[in-house]
Amino acid sequence: MSWTSWRRRALTLLSVCVLLPLGVQGCGTDEARGGAGAISPSPVGKVLDDTDEAGRHLREVGKEDAPEVGVEVTPDAAGGWGVRLSLRHFRFSPAGARSKAVPGSGLASLFVDGRPVARLRAPEYHLAPRLVPHGTHHVTARLYADDGTVWAVQGKPVQSTADITASAAETEPASTP
Repeated sequence: MSWTSWRRRALTLLSVCVLLPLGVQGCGTDEARGGAGAISPSPVGKVLDDTDEAGRHLREVGKEDAPEVGVEVTPDAAGGWGVRLSLRHFRFSPAGARSKAVPGSGLASLFVDGRPVARLRAPEYHLAPRLVPHGTHHVTARLYADDGTVWAVQGKPVQSTADITASAAETEPASTP
């Protein structure tokens, strides 16, 4: 290969890398673009710098397009608590779904007093009595996109919290006569 053709190829390659529109991943290494764990740009909402307590970035969407969640917790016959989520503009994605944000889709995380308890892909869950000892507790359901970002509106996570009070009779095992 002659010196001129080598230079021409190098200049062409450099021109392509420089002229690619911003956001298109054409040049550089994964590390230069933020590494394998970096959040990729998405046409779904805007990923904010803000994070939740677990360090997951918030994905801001407009109020009219935002998913909504409500949580209801009731004592159940098994001695624990039945959790039921009511959802609007949201559907659970199946296990093994691609790690990509899809409008109004994903999973819910369930927290008791701020501690993660379960990742939900269905609107109902049984809370074991050991997770809710005697006293008043906060049960929170928060919605996540499949890429791990938290759905958010006006900088706040899309979530709902129910307060429950477990009495000693509900939390202690029944004695046998």
